Amino acid sequence: MKNLLKLSFLLVMASGLLLTSCKKKEVSQTTGWKYNDQKWGGFEKRDYEGQETGPNLVLIQGGTFLMGQTEQDVMFDWNNVPRRVTVSSFYMDETEVRNIDYREYIYWLSRVFGETYPEVVKAALPDTLVWREELAYNEPLVRTYFRHPSFDEYPVVGVNWKQATQYAKWRTDRVNEAILIKRGILNPNPDQKDADNFNTEAYLAGQYQGDVRKNLKDLKTGGERPVRFEDGILLPEYRLPTEAEWEYAALALVGNLTSEKDENISDRRVYPWDGHTVRYQRRDRYHGTMLANFKRGHGDYMGVAGNLNDAANIPAPVRTFMPNDFGLYNMAGNVSEWTADVYRPMTTLTLQDEEGQELNPYRGNVFMDIELDEDGKPVEKDSLGRLRYVEVTADEAASRENYKRGNVLNYLDGDKESEVQYNTGISTLISDHVRVIKGGSWADRAYWLSPGTRRFRDENHADRTLGFRCAMTRTGSAAGNDDSGGKRFKAKKRKRRR
Repeated sequence: MKNLLKLSFLLVMASGLLLTSCKKKEVSQTTGWKYNDQKWGGFEKRDYEGQETGPNLVLIQGGTFLMGQTEQDVMFDWNNVPRRVTVSSFYMDETEVRNIDYREYIYWLSRVFGETYPEVVKAALPDTLVWREELAYNEPLVRTYFRHPSFDEYPVVGVNWKQATQYAKWRTDRVNEAILIKRGILNPNPDQKDADNFNTEAYLAGQYQGDVRKNLKDLKTGGERPVRFEDGILLPEYRLPTEAEWEYAALALVGNLTSEKDENISDRRVYPWDGHTVRYQRRDRYHGTMLANFKRGHGDYMGVAGNLNDAANIPAPVRTFMPNDFGLYNMAGNVSEWTADVYRPMTTLTLQDEEGQELNPYRGNVFMDIELDEDGKPVEKDSLGRLRYVEVTADEAASRENYKRGNVLNYLDGDKESEVQYNTGISTLISDHVRVIKGGSWADRAYWLSPGTRRFRDENHADRTLGFRCAMTRTGSAAGNDDSGGKRFKAKKRKRRR
């Protein structure tokens, strides 16, 4: 028996050695040189499995849709004329950013910058005074809504566009730092202060090292090296969604595909759900319940005692109502949300066929480059640990055919090449500092719950009805890491049958 076990063990070992010896290293299709081999120069090709899904994100598979008004324009703004566009795949936050999420941000800023740069912390604080009104008793909310644990799961409000943008940048760094810690590359370092803090771009540029546990093997030298951008380990930046992305994700027309074998959509949508009503229509225990948190009529924010229609006279917890077919909560109601776009009445409709705004339409580009020294390397990071950027000038862009200057907020709409001129502050409130907000809030009528409606607000102003969620660019396959477009459809159909 012992001899038989020994023979079996030897056969297994021999098989393993044979497989190892037969396995050949991948070679370049164009040069024949071996990848990942120090003897052949050490050029690396990663066995990449696809972009990791960041915390709280949901993959939004892109596609074409009819962007714009889906209901009668009762406001007569004519500011969202329907037109067909295509949105690339991206990720979107499942929920609005919560009070506890933003308090974590404030805590980190206080811990890292509080002693030396208290103004950084002060600039990030939400405006809790947005709850005050002359003829209303809302003082308890001024003190409690942001900081009391009772409101941890409620969407943060009182945050302006600039603050939301800075939060997204901070979140990028914390998520990427956590990835490096979980992979055993860095050790947790709660003692970061001032410029000595993890910043994704500074780390990739070699201007931040951190508390290294074990770096990656360097096939060029045989030693170790930090993570590079080409490794695909670090995630793209968190950011605010564009208006087109937000509207596409809110409509979630993926739920109305008639078949996985064709591209037919059975019905358009007025709201992020089917039908022309704001109540749940299926014959089950949820029949007749409200699908969003909004103002039903004059003075009616939540219904009557004993039968509250949406159980929220102010914002509700971020997972109170049913998600849409992308799995996103509160894409109608609760709080309106910031988007990345600069507001213009005609959006990006102007000359869209000639200028290519049919793919990922967006107004808000200010092209920036990393500031370089005489040797072509990034200059020393700033006092907060961030790389320095400079706007692309007209002289630098002179040789380009696709753009001619860095700031294109007014491109074909208010600049010298445009037929439209705005006298900011004289005849209009529209300027380069107003941003598009989408989605109705807890204080809005049902009309504003339609994803096709749009309003604007100054980027420096906040409101108790206005919050935000983050998005992230999808790199690689538009269908996802497992090419799961068909699988998603089948899962949806099974869910509906239940």
